[in-house]
Amino acid sequence: MTLTLEEISFHIILHAGNARSSAMEALQAAKNKQFETAEEKMAEAAKEVHQAHHYQTQLLQKEASGAGENPTILLIHAQDHLMNAITVKELAQEIIEIHQSR
Repeated sequence: MTLTLEEISFHIILHAGNARSSAMEALQAAKNKQFETAEEKMAEAAKEVHQAHHYQTQLLQKEASGAGENPTILLIHAQDHLMNAITVKELAQEIIEIHQSR
């Protein structure tokens, strides 16, 4: 089944949002010295980022094959969500490691 650009954009937003939320939950757990929970939440975040990348890759493959579409504001918004989620996830990992070393 081929998804529309709008559907792909919404999938990216969904998974990126889930990733960001999981990373933030991991930070809260680490602040409370619940490092096992923090690790689980970071694994969830990684899985969600992976899913978002899967949808992004579909767009890149279409573009490479010459069947690309003009980007919409919704797609740009989705890409913004994904980049923010990746940044939050990476920073969360660093902050969790700081909490663990104390």
